[in-house]
Amino acid sequence: MRPADVVGVLDVGSFSARLVVLPRGGSPLEPVLTHQTRLRLDRDLDAAGRLRPRGIAAISAAVRAAAKVAEKNGVPEVYSFATSSIRDAVNAEEVVALVAKETGVHLRFLSGRREAELTYVAARRWYGACSGPLLVLDIGGGTVELAAGQGEQASFARSLPLGARSMTRDWLPHEIATPKRIAALREHALTEVRAALDDVSLKEYRAVGCSKVLNQLARLAGARPGRGQELAVDDLRKWIPRLAVLPPARRAELPGITRQRAHQALAGAIIAEVLLTVSAGRISVCPWSTREGLLLGMLDGVRPERLGKLQAA
Repeated sequence: MRPADVVGVLDVGSFSARLVVLPRGGSPLEPVLTHQTRLRLDRDLDAAGRLRPRGIAAISAAVRAAAKVAEKNGVPEVYSFATSSIRDAVNAEEVVALVAKETGVHLRFLSGRREAELTYVAARRWYGACSGPLLVLDIGGGTVELAAGQGEQASFARSLPLGARSMTRDWLPHEIATPKRIAALREHALTEVRAALDDVSLKEYRAVGCSKVLNQLARLAGARPGRGQELAVDDLRKWIPRLAVLPPARRAELPGITRQRAHQALAGAIIAEVLLTVSAGRISVCPWSTREGLLLGMLDGVRPERLGKLQAA
C-alpha cells in the first residue's frame, strides 16, 4: 500500500482492539485490511475502577499486534483511540503512558459527546440525506450516546453515564435480577434520558440505533441478520423478564447474545427499552458507529480532531 492511498483506525474497546484500513475513495463496507484481537477488559477493572496490570498488558499486546500488522502492510499512520472502558478507568493516564512506552502508540480518547457526533456522521452516511431528520442512539459499555440532526453533522449531541457495563455493575450486580432492581434501573434511566432529550422534538426524527448492544437485542427479538434490521419496544419488553431469571451462561445460549456480552445483556435491554419508549417505539439498526464515522471523515480529508463537530446553532 502507498501511504497516500489509505486511512486507518485502531479502535480499542472493552471486548476487542480492531484495526480497519480503507482505501481512499473507498467505503467502510470494503476495507483493504482488518485485524482484531479479543479483549475482556470488563474482567480487569477492580472495585475502585482501576484497570489491573493484566488488563493493561492485554491492551499493550493487542496494540502492538495491530501496529505490526499495519507496518507489515505499509500503512504509515493509524489513528488509535480507546473507548470508555479505558477512558473512564481511574488510572486511565497511567494506562496510556504504559501502553505508549511498551508499543510506541499513544492512545487517544474521544469524549462521549464527540463519540455521539461521530456516530451521527456514520448513521447519516449509511441512511443518506433522503432519510430525513435522524435521532441516533448508541448504547456502549460505559455510556449512552444521543445525537440528532437534519444534515451531515449533528445539531444536538449528549453522552449519558448509562452504559450496559456500568449499569450492570451499579444496579444489577447479581446474576439473577429482582423486579424491584429492574424497576429502579428503568426509572433512573428514564429520568436521565428524558432530561437529556427535553429540548428535542422527537416526533420529527427517525430513530436509529448504532451499537452491538442494539444489534444483538434486535436479533434476540427476532430480526434477521443483515440490512433492514429493526427493534420494536413491544418485542423487547417480552425478553426483559426472561433475561432477568437467566444467569449469563444461559443468556449466551439465546439468539444474538454473545458469551462476552451475556452478563450485561439485561442492563442493555433495560436501557434500550427506555430509549425506545422515549423515542418512536421502534428503531432501525445501523451497522456503523463511531469507528466508521472517523473513517468516513478521514476519507473526506478531514483531520480526526475536526471530525463530527456540531453545526452552529
